[in-house]
Amino acid sequence: MPISEELLKILVCPETRQPVAVAGAELIARLNGEFESGQLRNRGGEAIAAAIQEGLIREDGKILYPVEDGIPVMLIEESIEL
Repeated sequence: MPISEELLKILVCPETRQPVAVAGAELIARLNGEFESGQLRNRGGEAIAAAIQEGLIREDGKILYPVEDGIPVMLIEESIEL
């Protein structure tokens, strides 16, 4: 279930307050390649437990917030540094 446009308009990074946008398929595929090899970790240092289906990328392109079942996980320690 894709994230709603209305919700996307009001979401911002909790750390920097920068806007976020839906991450492209190429980035998601690259991150899932890292997941498959066991190298993908969140900013809290934990290994990512499942492939990423969708994500929100911060405006500066440095951080991705995963979206699980259509719900953005906007927690700094759950974000992924790019």
